[in-house]
Amino acid sequence: MTTCKATKYFLFVCCYVFWVASGVMISVGIYAKVAKENDVVDTLTTDPALLLLTVGSLTFFITFLGCFGALRDSVVLLKMFLGILMIILFLQIAAAVLGFLFSDLVLRRTELLMKKAIVLYREDMDLENVIDFVQKKFLCCGVNYYSDWSQNMYFNCSVINPSLEACGVPFSCCVRLQNETVFNTMCGYKTQGIEESLIKERIYIHGCLNKIVLWGKQNLLLVGGISISLLCLEICMISLAAVQLHQIQEKEKKKASKKTKKR
Repeated sequence: MTTCKATKYFLFVCCYVFWVASGVMISVGIYAKVAKENDVVDTLTTDPALLLLTVGSLTFFITFLGCFGALRDSVVLLKMFLGILMIILFLQIAAAVLGFLFSDLVLRRTELLMKKAIVLYREDMDLENVIDFVQKKFLCCGVNYYSDWSQNMYFNCSVINPSLEACGVPFSCCVRLQNETVFNTMCGYKTQGIEESLIKERIYIHGCLNKIVLWGKQNLLLVGGISISLLCLEICMISLAAVQLHQIQEKEKKKASKKTKKR
């Protein structure tokens, strides 16, 4: 009986932590959606707010099944929780294997997705913040090269482009000086028209894709460790749900056999 209760409450606590976290994700996603002035970007792959809402809602629903299934000893809820987690685990493993086997295809798809994000820069504040963060974090500019920013309507070098940012790059591409107290947000102004020998002093010219891939290779143990930890956590929750489900079914069998004997 003690083992049964320990399994029950441990599963509940695990699910509850993720349930609260998913609630926070949904709240942040809703706030980001409402705060936007123009909701132009509405695709899951290029809208961080929509991504937060989707992942948060899915996690909220799954952990809800786990929390109340564990707390109420509900066979139906636990079976749903167990089934969904097993499907997700299988999909994650399949995605990892396919990603490894078709790494070139994944890289090309990632490149296309990043170029699409560059085109939509300035159309979505959340996407803009994500791109700026990546460029500042990895000291890079564009996808493969800084000239990728010419694909954006605001930074295009066309003569008929009326934008003040024409033929430039975002401020996140700029080289930051040491002990710089006031940062010039127009530091990328007209940089696409400058000679490459001079431009290196003002902005980073190399793209972010290769730098992100390189960072992943250099931090393979960290990335692998986080991935394996998440998989282990999922397997742990699947095991706990399976154990509790088995215990509940055993209890029901014992009750049924006692009733039969009394008759």
